[in-house]
Amino acid sequence: MFTLFKTFFLLGWFSFGGPAAHIGYFRQTFVQKLGWLSDEEYAQLVALSQFLPGPGSSQVGFAIGYRKGGMLGAWLAFLGFTLPSIIIMLLLSVLSHQIAGAPLFEAVVHGLKLLAVVVVADATLGMFRSFCQQRLAVVLCVSTAVVLLVFPSLWAQMGVLLVAALVGWIMLQSDSTASSEQAKFKLSALLLFVALLLGMPLLASLHPGVELFSEFYQAGSMVFGGGHVVLPLLQNLVGDQISQDAFLTGYAAAQAVPGPMFTFATYIGYELLPAAPLAGALIATFAVFLPGFLLVIGVIGNWQSLAQKPRVAGALKGVNASVVGLLLAALYTPVFDSAVSSNLDMALIVVGMFMLKQLKLHIAWVIAFFALCGGVLF
Repeated sequence: MFTLFKTFFLLGWFSFGGPAAHIGYFRQTFVQKLGWLSDEEYAQLVALSQFLPGPGSSQVGFAIGYRKGGMLGAWLAFLGFTLPSIIIMLLLSVLSHQIAGAPLFEAVVHGLKLLAVVVVADATLGMFRSFCQQRLAVVLCVSTAVVLLVFPSLWAQMGVLLVAALVGWIMLQSDSTASSEQAKFKLSALLLFVALLLGMPLLASLHPGVELFSEFYQAGSMVFGGGHVVLPLLQNLVGDQISQDAFLTGYAAAQAVPGPMFTFATYIGYELLPAAPLAGALIATFAVFLPGFLLVIGVIGNWQSLAQKPRVAGALKGVNASVVGLLLAALYTPVFDSAVSSNLDMALIVVGMFMLKQLKLHIAWVIAFFALCGGVLF
């Protein structure tokens, strides 16, 4: 078990580049180097992470730990991989309060906010190409973006995702034939997922910590399509409780640190519970990861037969298309409208997109570029 934790902990310090890169690091380590899984077994775990809501790369790590060491192995894998970025985000939360207002800090923050525009634009474009290949999927994407730009709220987001799932269930059925094999679920994990999803909002008024857990659990339950989608969900969740500058600083920092992007919740939780900021950070982090992990536990036994059912696959297609629209709306507000205020800002964004898409530089170089430009030019 110590070897499992140590391996994930080391990966957590060096896994830059986002979920797609994490999956590459995992394959190199656990398939090629350690031989814990075959390529086929690993591909099945990656597919599972794409099927369920939640933090995709973290779910893959969680599933690898589960396969290797049961429930204890799963949680040790999660803790090892996530702890480095939690530590970094906590340090940033503390330091941001101590140096807030300093001209150099504010200038670097402005540069990182421009980085957020580049990253979200790239994510939106990539997801559009992957999930909007059919005309109806494009319609769902555009409709979602329009609704959320006109009616920006968490309830509107939940509504459009549900409608998209229903439309996909009816009209985007897969042509594949469902397996006749009976799916096996861990009902205890699935029941706990539903109980927390429905029950925590009823208890939210009891204590600020319970309310914080409830809000971040709701957000973690709706994140289809990768870590970038947590941005619009949390932005509507926190509303005016923290400033947009603080929000985007945390989001930009989440791009810069290794490990899962969901540790953005660590920074936001620290800000939202000023009476006990460390507790707030840990509660928010645990709550946003928990739904995805409960679903992995619930269906990992034999999930393929469920994913191959035509109507279920269609519902997933609908949700994925709607998620692209959700991210498109977030690209405008809060990302673009709070970061771009001059021609120079827009010029730097164009250069950043060129570095990322054409030169194909590692994200660490793009981060350094925007941080340097912020410190020098603003």
